[in-house]
Amino acid sequence: MKKNRKQICVIGLGQFGAELASDLAKHSDVLAIDSSEERVNAVSDSVQRAMMLDARDFSALRSVVTADFDEAIVSLGETLEASVLCTLHLKKIGVGNIRCKALNEDHAEILEAIGANEIIFPERETARRVAAHIINPNLLDFVPIEEDYRVMEVSPPENFIGRTLLELNIRGRFGIFVMAVKRENGGGFVFLPGPDYKVRAGDKLVMIGKEKDLLSIKS
Repeated sequence: MKKNRKQICVIGLGQFGAELASDLAKHSDVLAIDSSEERVNAVSDSVQRAMMLDARDFSALRSVVTADFDEAIVSLGETLEASVLCTLHLKKIGVGNIRCKALNEDHAEILEAIGANEIIFPERETARRVAAHIINPNLLDFVPIEEDYRVMEVSPPENFIGRTLLELNIRGRFGIFVMAVKRENGGGFVFLPGPDYKVRAGDKLVMIGKEKDLLSIKS
């Protein structure tokens, strides 16, 4: 693996793990692990390395995963025992950052207690994104930050088009800050646009604020 790229291990290649491993491999060096030969073969062409291995076996896991990995993602949410053992093993190996998929809150508490740095609830996150899109169709994507603050990419409502940020007074009306504007058709970014920036059709506004305030921006 190239040392100038992040080294990541994804353990558990179900639907979530396989998609995650393939996406990460576009920008990082990924080792994908699963006990199923079929699942390993399915991602072998999409990642840098794919191996069939039982992550519950400490010796086997230690033979391929070292403390040099930047992080590991444990996507063994189907079985509590496997994810707990795997997380314990990764902690012993010395992997600095361990993210784990959890089945429920009890599972999450156990994983955190044994050393998981972050707990992932894929279905919950997907449900929140779908709900947010239903509430506000202009919403394109969002990233959670602290508490109820989010960074969201929003397609501006029709009544924003042709008006400057000063005229719109987005910060005063909604308590939201426009961080950047993504222009259509690969037109690039305008970072920290000034008050005289005039919103164009096709622009995407990257904004930060409370989720309820961001969702209130509608046509």
